[in-house]
Amino acid sequence: MEKVSVKIINKSHHALPAYGTFEAAGMDVRAYLPEGSVVLQPGARALIGTGLYMQLPSGYECQIRPRSGLALHNGITVLNSPGTVDADYRGEIKIILVNFGQEPFEVKDGERIAQMVIKQYSHVDWVEVKELDRTKREDGSFGHTGTN
Repeated sequence: MEKVSVKIINKSHHALPAYGTFEAAGMDVRAYLPEGSVVLQPGARALIGTGLYMQLPSGYECQIRPRSGLALHNGITVLNSPGTVDADYRGEIKIILVNFGQEPFEVKDGERIAQMVIKQYSHVDWVEVKELDRTKREDGSFGHTGTN
């Protein structure tokens, strides 16, 4: 497994994002709410700070993804999932949470609210052509293979 060094500043009083298991792809990220909890009413969204600032290497991004337990049990998810933090961004990492559940949800300081995945990416050089190579699928779209 490849490792990459990432510079980070932690202005919160919480531990740095960490992997839950050895082969986990995502690191849990905690809410930093020094002014107190935030209650998300059903259908509401909020920008939640983390107190984290990072410097990613060129060619890497940080993806912010929902936590499956919060999504399943409470209807809490990351609204722009996956959110992208670019390598040249130096501001605080903040997460847009939305409550798709039926009950209010209290986001508490230190609560694990999302996952962070560091991914390498490529830039594209477009090559304009008049037609594309043929495939068996062609333009088969949503549900084209059936349900069984």
